[in-house]
Amino acid sequence: MKKIYTVALVTIMFASCKDAKTETTTPNTMNNSENPLLVESKLPYGAPDFRLIKNKHFMPALEHGIATQKEIVSKIASNTEPATFDNTILALEKSGTQLENVQQVFSGLTAAHTNDSLQNVQEEMAPKFSELQDGIYLNDDLFKRVKELYEKRDNLVLDPESYKLLLTYFENFEKSGANLSAADKETLKSYNTRIATLINSFNKTLLEANNNGALVFENKVDLAGLSDVQLKSLENKEGKGWKVPLLNTTQQPLLQSLENRATREKIFMAAWMRADGSNQDTKAIITEIATLRAKKGALLGFDSYAAWSLQGTMAEKPANVFNMFNGLIPAATAKAKNEAEDIQNMIAKNGQDFTLEAWDWNRYADMVKKEKYDLDENEIKPYFELKTVLEKGVFYAAEKLYGITFKERKDIPTYHKDVVVYELFEENGEQLGLFYGDYFARPSKRGGAWMSNFVTQSHLYDKKPVIYNVCNYPKPAEGDAALLTYDEVSTLFHEFGHALHGFFANQEYPSLSGTAVARDFVEFPSQFNENWALYPEILKNYALHHKTGEQIPQALLDKIKKAATFNQGYSLTENLAASNLDMQWHTIASNATIIDANKFEKEALHKTKLDVVSAVPPRYRSTYFAHIFGSGYAAGYYSYLWTEMLHHDAYNWFENNGGLTRENGQRFRDMILSRGNTVDLEQMYKDWSGSDPKIEPMLKARGLQ
Repeated sequence: MKKIYTVALVTIMFASCKDAKTETTTPNTMNNSENPLLVESKLPYGAPDFRLIKNKHFMPALEHGIATQKEIVSKIASNTEPATFDNTILALEKSGTQLENVQQVFSGLTAAHTNDSLQNVQEEMAPKFSELQDGIYLNDDLFKRVKELYEKRDNLVLDPESYKLLLTYFENFEKSGANLSAADKETLKSYNTRIATLINSFNKTLLEANNNGALVFENKVDLAGLSDVQLKSLENKEGKGWKVPLLNTTQQPLLQSLENRATREKIFMAAWMRADGSNQDTKAIITEIATLRAKKGALLGFDSYAAWSLQGTMAEKPANVFNMFNGLIPAATAKAKNEAEDIQNMIAKNGQDFTLEAWDWNRYADMVKKEKYDLDENEIKPYFELKTVLEKGVFYAAEKLYGITFKERKDIPTYHKDVVVYELFEENGEQLGLFYGDYFARPSKRGGAWMSNFVTQSHLYDKKPVIYNVCNYPKPAEGDAALLTYDEVSTLFHEFGHALHGFFANQEYPSLSGTAVARDFVEFPSQFNENWALYPEILKNYALHHKTGEQIPQALLDKIKKAATFNQGYSLTENLAASNLDMQWHTIASNATIIDANKFEKEALHKTKLDVVSAVPPRYRSTYFAHIFGSGYAAGYYSYLWTEMLHHDAYNWFENNGGLTRENGQRFRDMILSRGNTVDLEQMYKDWSGSDPKIEPMLKARGLQ
């Protein structure tokens, strides 16, 4: 996932926990020249110096950044000289530079390694950032200058990227409510402030729910089926027994291995109910967020929040998203029904007599996979050691496609001892950027996987990118290898696909740089990069036994490929269910009253026929759907499916044009990955591929055609 945030959202994206060391400070007693967040870093690429940065530095740095941007924006708005690109648009682009530098570090830490002090800063700053954004985009004098330039844009003799920046600012002003009356602007401000506060509360509550939902088992019999290595990694450091943490998704990885059905049900239900009926209940929060968003959409002149939010995306409007759903749901659920029948038969073959439930699916589906394809996940994992997959798989694919090389840097300070750092170089040896990898789960990290920047590429500031990937793989016990499932391997390739989109950025302006594209395009480069995980030349290079170094046998490779379409009915249906929930929450009417969030969810799934296979739950339940209630994917989770069509179509182009070659990689970099948000995205894709994307490659890859 690409972490999406705006000025208003940066302090409310992610919540903290109470495990890390905390500090207290009086915010405004610090000299700015002593604050490492407000001075130029001396590290390569301007990377944040985590040796110097402390919790106490964030509040004064953020407040100083806000005050500085407000002052600059006020001067732009009150300028009596005629509006020009330089004194208005470029000045706006530069106005938040200092604040953005602080935000990028703050957001990175609050998501990946947070604590009580950072949580307190988030809570205090959430309404202030909402106020700042409204103060910019609802400023009449400022919008007047932007609009004046927009109306004479074709006479300004701007280069294409500057022209695009002008269009982007004008569209952002209009989308943010610049045309509203004074009274409506005040109403909108109140909505934005309250939504910001609620999102922060959701993230805080959900992180607590994830941590508190972990289960402790003291009887080893309950965990029958887990290997000694797995058990060792789960040893409860706070007491007796074994502690099973919750991942952010509905399904939990251990359910595939656990023999004890009661244990499977207990873990599944802990995940399902983590934020429903517990002390960390989010139902009231998500209901209020959805209701306020609906009111906001109506105030801005749209039928729903989704209709407002989809402006500027490839989908354009909710009807197009629902049409995509309608085209996929019948095939997905039909395949899921067939898969459920196979699993039910497998349950019977094992001499058991119970009806398949969600907590049974992964275990018995794995048995079906073994029977059909003679493929056992435990056969594969010894060949997928984390660092080997990263360096000889993910990095190797990037080298073959794009010519870039990598060197580990142990001299760059990080925010946690588990974080690794690499420097990237162009084929000619020129420096490209700095990459941080943070891969293991911990209580101070939110769930999921994502990419973002500590430093954004920009020719305006002569900046090369500093980018990080974050995942939540179970950390092995000391001395054991970090072995991955194939899904986790795919995630590693996925997130680095986002990173490549950022590293290859070649823009003048940071607002248009790299991954600053529509949500339903931003997942395209990342999903496309997953394809190389199974590419023979790449797979053979990284799939090496972690003890012997032996290359994965060809027979096992053949099994992996044959099983590629296995369980795709389940996978697609759980994704569609989550995507549909997102759209249902964000297409409610502005006068809707939702009394029961659970009832709303149940009805939303039923009316779209996504509940016909009861053992296939949504990938995320509403109560812990962080993408849409705690991040920037509200009315946008569909983008994973939308861009899936693009990435399969793109990979089909590669297959038809010679596959993995430097020439093809360079063409993809030049025409897609390096363009940022400087050109129309649909036209960009068409110019590269030679045609509009087709859905057939996706259906074939999913085994639906």
